[in-house]
Amino acid sequence: MTKRILITGAAGLFGHHFVEHIIKNTDWEIVALVRLHRIGALRRLTDIGAWVQGQHRVAVVWHDFRSPLNGYVREDIGEVDYIVHAGASTHVDESITYPEHFVYDNVVGTLNILQYARTLPNLKWLNYFSTDEVYGPAPLGVFFKETDAYNATNPYSATKAGAEQLVNAFGNTYGLPVFTTNTMNLIGERSSTEKFLPKLIRLIQAGETVTIHSDPTRTRAGQRHYLHARNAAAAILFLLGKAERRGRYNVVGDKEVDNLTLAQMVADILGKPLHYEMVDFHSSRPGHDLRYALDGSKLQQMGFSYPKSFEETLEKCVRWTVAHPEWLVDVETNPKNS
Repeated sequence: MTKRILITGAAGLFGHHFVEHIIKNTDWEIVALVRLHRIGALRRLTDIGAWVQGQHRVAVVWHDFRSPLNGYVREDIGEVDYIVHAGASTHVDESITYPEHFVYDNVVGTLNILQYARTLPNLKWLNYFSTDEVYGPAPLGVFFKETDAYNATNPYSATKAGAEQLVNAFGNTYGLPVFTTNTMNLIGERSSTEKFLPKLIRLIQAGETVTIHSDPTRTRAGQRHYLHARNAAAAILFLLGKAERRGRYNVVGDKEVDNLTLAQMVADILGKPLHYEMVDFHSSRPGHDLRYALDGSKLQQMGFSYPKSFEETLEKCVRWTVAHPEWLVDVETNPKNS
């Protein structure tokens, strides 16, 4: 019998790439739960040809999961075997300005998804798609393991950590088959224009100055393990077959890159000079961390490897974005978003 998967946040960056990955690598039916708030864009699903590629295997259900899933929504969703709860508010700046919004979206919203999951007698897995930021800033040379303590330093990461604890509690108290993934910074086609990579592409193409967040000395740039959303999608699908109940898994990019190096790589791909300024943004805006780093050995030891390297996915993403300049227009104001 064909399996069915519910994906929350399916119109977001990770969500729509995960929809595409499921279409191409399984025969599952997909229920895409969308809210279309702020950076969620239904045109991501239409752009990947979800209904054509999926041969009508994709059903879209609109619901704001800050509210409980009522009977009408549950009927629209139907029975599902898997839930990947990737829907969330993720913008750190906005969480600093409006922390209460993030509590509703990321904590209350997760509670409502968990309460719904309790009504599914045949649920095989619920994956909570979390972030590396719950561990807080990583000093040079430190790579946090799944067993390390939380150290959330901004409201966004605090709400993700709180939601993780709810997921674990529901697994323990109610026997829900849950596991959590902590994923590092995602890149990918159709990314929101507020994210670093689209900003780089736009500014470098225009010959404008790129701001690189740095330490107080303005000599050391912020560092990340950037990961393409399709590589993250491959990791989640792999874990839906191999995870342990209430397990935690770090989903880490295969290469650590500082933001100045990333900017230079993008400039090289574009064949343009890089004009940049190092700015001590972190001291003036507490809550932003200079370096995040996770240890990805657990997933690797389970036999998983990424389909594509960081360099391959970066070049593909940059060249695709240049060829589709409509995705460099702000999705919040672009009428194509509706």
